[in-house]
Amino acid sequence: METLEFIIFPDGRVQEKVTGIVGASCAEVTAAIEAQLGLVLSHEPTSEFFTAQVLESNVVNTQTTFSDW
Repeated sequence: METLEFIIFPDGRVQEKVTGIVGASCAEVTAAIEAQLGLVLSHEPTSEFFTAQVLESNVVNTQTTFSDW
């Protein structure tokens, strides 16, 4: 499950925590929100950021060769 958590501090700072999104796609999800919030001071990637998505393929390559003899 994808979740976005925001903590708003009394001095106006906003801390954003993204969970459930693998890889750098979290930046795409949060870009519009961050643009409305203002200046981004820092990013701290979680372990999910560095997790690679695994794509499986069910392609089978078959090759038929005929002998010339």
